Amino acid sequence: MSTEPLTNGAAAHPADGERATAARLPRRVRRAQLLQAAREVFVAQGYHAAAMDDIAERAGVSKPVLYQHFPGKMELYLALLETHTTDLVDQVKRSLATTTDNKVRVHRAVEAYYEFVDNEDGAFRLVFETDLGNDPAVRGLVDRGNRECAQAIADTIAADTGLPREHAELLATGLIGSAQVSARYWLTTDRKVPMGEAIELVAAVSWRGISGFPRHL
Repeated sequence: MSTEPLTNGAAAHPADGERATAARLPRRVRRAQLLQAAREVFVAQGYHAAAMDDIAERAGVSKPVLYQHFPGKMELYLALLETHTTDLVDQVKRSLATTTDNKVRVHRAVEAYYEFVDNEDGAFRLVFETDLGNDPAVRGLVDRGNRECAQAIADTIAADTGLPREHAELLATGLIGSAQVSARYWLTTDRKVPMGEAIELVAAVSWRGISGFPRHL
């Protein structure tokens, strides 16, 4: 008796085998895979134009698998947004912790924003250019990220100058605002100014203002 039908039948459903293999991925690995696919789709299309079908297809999974991890598009977007705002906050904090020289700290804080914007994954667009800016949950995550970055910088300013906390936070917010806006402008102008020079220019302006406050002795 020929075994050809069995051979053909086994080869007729390779996708089933692939899905079975994919289904055995650890949950954290699957989640990371889905977030990466979602980031690519959201960055390319924006929230409103993106569809869960697009994300599932980009991730190479079925929609039921996607919904096992995220109950809806908004939950997926918020998870992604939280991941990248946290990344930025951590990057700013690390930059401040690398030195006790405040001039260098300012430079590295500015550098953190330029590096965040210069990343090829385009994640900064979700944080700084979201098309859901009026959504309370989205706005809350973005504001929290900005606030935590400003607070980290304000800690240094307040300790070094003796300024009241609210003054230090205002100065810190001005610093991260100039870093963010200039970094995005730099990117839209096709990086005409070399990155290192751009960072140095913005950091120099910021340091000139902050360094005008007397040190707290």
